[in-house]
Amino acid sequence: MTELGIPVDPAPALQPQPVVLSGRVVTLRPFDLPSQAEALYQGTYGSEREDLWRYMSEGPFASQDEFSAAFNKKQRSADPFFFAIVHNATGVPVGQASYLRIGPTHRVIEVGNIMFTSALQRSCGATEAMYLMARHAFEDLGYRRYEWKCNALNEPSRRAALRLGFVFEGVFRQHMIIKGRNRDTAWFSMLDSEWPRRRASFEQWLAPSNFDQTDRQKLSLSSLNGH
Repeated sequence: MTELGIPVDPAPALQPQPVVLSGRVVTLRPFDLPSQAEALYQGTYGSEREDLWRYMSEGPFASQDEFSAAFNKKQRSADPFFFAIVHNATGVPVGQASYLRIGPTHRVIEVGNIMFTSALQRSCGATEAMYLMARHAFEDLGYRRYEWKCNALNEPSRRAALRLGFVFEGVFRQHMIIKGRNRDTAWFSMLDSEWPRRRASFEQWLAPSNFDQTDRQKLSLSSLNGH
């Protein structure tokens, strides 16, 4: 008899709903307030910040009105499903991320549309936001495969995926046309069977005891994840 693969529970995963994901440093809130759009625009607008949009499918935006129109469309979207990343100490949105390509039947979901303003980049909050979304996808919604995809030329995103514990799976050549240019797409994944170990690494890294008095990390997340 031909082997067809291991048996899998066919029950579908849950569709993401408007929930608040709370962490020690940041909280993820569904796109639902005009003030979120204003803060995110202010954090991403200007010639010195245009590089933030280099590998995004949209932007940069020429005006607050243009940004707000795009924000309102995202607010109404179920897939992608967008979150604002809010800094707990200030209450100000400092980034965004979304679930997308949501497949409850096969229990596959992707994280993407990630935008960190300078206030969030290379911070504990940035990592905590990715931890909160992964934990919610695996533990609350019941997904078995969590994906990360990026332009194959986007080296910072590729390094981030590996640091966070995703596994590189390969490159889809001529996968998309973005802003009139070819995009080869690098694919990464994390599986539900891998999540307990990844969760332990996240939580060890995020623990206050992992940082000294100047907020410098003692152990890197890359080393905890074997990279």
